Amino acid sequence: MENQIKNSSAVVTLILKLLLIILLLIICTAGIKYIFNKKNQVKIAELQNLIIEMRTALNIDSVRQYNIKKAISIIDLYNVKMPRHKKYEIAEEIYNMAIKYSNLNVELICATITYETGGTWDPEHTSDSGALGLMQIMPVTAMFVASQENINWSTAQDVLFNPIYNIRIGSRFLSALIELYDVEGGLAAFTDGQRRGALWLKNDKASGILSKEGGEIVQAIQRLYKEYQELIL
Repeated sequence: MENQIKNSSAVVTLILKLLLIILLLIICTAGIKYIFNKKNQVKIAELQNLIIEMRTALNIDSVRQYNIKKAISIIDLYNVKMPRHKKYEIAEEIYNMAIKYSNLNVELICATITYETGGTWDPEHTSDSGALGLMQIMPVTAMFVASQENINWSTAQDVLFNPIYNIRIGSRFLSALIELYDVEGGLAAFTDGQRRGALWLKNDKASGILSKEGGEIVQAIQRLYKEYQELIL
């Protein structure tokens, strides 16, 4: 009788152990499936994010290339002799400045350069007043802005006849003026001096405050700006 009880107890224990093992296997299997499902979900999410990033990068690059191509097409209208690689470098820097400063764009920078160089797009253009380069910056102003841009100052010609430095300095200066006086007032201050530009705006753009040349320049740049905005490649 005692042996029967021991045998029965052993059988029950064995059955319980088997049930426990089966239960553990079920739990482990479910756990593995859960982990794999989680991993798959993570991988799917990672792939979706990667696709979004790739699409964004492609869109950004297409916008970048379009704007660079547009700037090159504008340069081609005025300076056909400029080497192609130089046009690309200049166009790329113009685009970089349009991205860096939210109140500038490729068309406005190009319009400013076109007028300031007398329609030549000559990186070594010099005015009678002593302004130099593509955006016609006065050396005193350029020296101050160059220090903010961490550009080593050697001579005015070395810095301002470098088209990349000139665009970088000129764009920073123009952006700061537009931030203070909006586009029209900023252009007035850029071409006719900050004192006159501020006074002109304060007096509701009354005639006689800007110099005759300054007023004509503002209007001319605005016309070019509108023309370039309507230019479709």
